[in-house]
Amino acid sequence: MPEGHSVHRLARQFQDVFGGRRLDVSSPQGRFAAGAELLTGHVLVEAMAHGKQLFLRFEHGLFLHVHLGLYGAWSFGGDSSFTGASSIGAPRRIGERETGSAAEEAEYSGPPAPVGAVRVRLISPHGWADLRGATTCAAISSAEAQTVLDRLGPDPLHNRTGDREEFINRLRRRKTAVALLLMDQSVLAGVGNIYRAEVLFRQAVDPWTPGSSIDAETAGRLWDDTVDTMSDGVRDGRIVTTPSALWTSGGPVAPDADAHFVYKRNGLPCRACGTLVGMTEIGARKLYWCSGCQV
Repeated sequence: MPEGHSVHRLARQFQDVFGGRRLDVSSPQGRFAAGAELLTGHVLVEAMAHGKQLFLRFEHGLFLHVHLGLYGAWSFGGDSSFTGASSIGAPRRIGERETGSAAEEAEYSGPPAPVGAVRVRLISPHGWADLRGATTCAAISSAEAQTVLDRLGPDPLHNRTGDREEFINRLRRRKTAVALLLMDQSVLAGVGNIYRAEVLFRQAVDPWTPGSSIDAETAGRLWDDTVDTMSDGVRDGRIVTTPSALWTSGGPVAPDADAHFVYKRNGLPCRACGTLVGMTEIGARKLYWCSGCQV
């Protein structure tokens, strides 16, 4: 499932290529036909993300609300003025790397015929975007959008005044293991399996520690490190949590094998202490950790 940094990059993409433009909205697959009818012909005013939720606000007050889930993905294409990542969504490789440009190589003559089950298609004079496989795709009112937001915890990529304290309070009032709480979107919005494992390692926190047993200073460090690592992900378009000193390439870009401390490194020596990295399941998701460092 794409983590929050990818959805924030996606919001930026939509704002850049569709913001202020009147869009044709359709549902080639047919499942979103009624919602498309409510949105088509209106100007996209603002694209915004909170955690893993994407909201596209139109001039008449309705929103397109999308949660990509495990299999959702957006694809883009258009003329030379329509630039950005050519596909953003379900990760195709570790780090959710995004490559390519949305601009067509040949002269642009309009969107191609839909390929596969395209839930929704957005078209402007300069380009198009297709959505496939999303868990949520709905046309909703401002009040309904607020209801979704009210269910979510603070987003580290907004990092608004009071967000850090709110996260600390939400984390410390629960007796649930911190590894579960970091992926509970009502506690912290946007963190997925990679950031969860990496931040807990970087801050040397035992994943099974109850939230109520974590002191405020440690909880604050978890917030701060999540802000830093996710902000790097927005900038770079992939998740890299290791310093360049650990990259075997010697270049400016981390090889995928060197990008993480513990995520998907089970059975390999910890980069810090040499203990074999462990892997288990918690909350039906794989958890990676170092029993030597995270005590």
